Amino acid sequence: MTKFLLIQNYEGGAGCDISMDQWKPEDVQAHIQFQVDLNRELTESGEFVGAEGLAWPDQAKVVTYDGTGSPVVTDGPFPEAKEWVAGYRIVDVDSEARALEIAARVSAAPGPDGVAIQQPIHVREVMSAPLNDV
Repeated sequence: MTKFLLIQNYEGGAGCDISMDQWKPEDVQAHIQFQVDLNRELTESGEFVGAEGLAWPDQAKVVTYDGTGSPVVTDGPFPEAKEWVAGYRIVDVDSEARALEIAARVSAAPGPDGVAIQQPIHVREVMSAPLNDV
């Protein structure tokens, strides 16, 4: 089994250029129910590790620290484009092909009026730390 991080982006215009905060309540509910159902299915198959949606980018903070004094905390990041990370899901699957299959389903989640949102899902293998160096 190999873990993969499925990063769900929001990129206005891909398949849905309407921000979720502007969707009809029933469309939001259908979208959330899709995510819950997919997580349940992946849990039952033993492939689900975790998933979370993320707060809007305007609530984000950036922290930098040089190891002395106080960390610097600023608001942001503020993406210049309408592209931002909306959430993530971690799966533990037999192959990259299976991770891509799950990512495709996530990309087809329902949006306004039940139309697939077609948002890009970045698929990245979770690497383990080299044990020789520890």
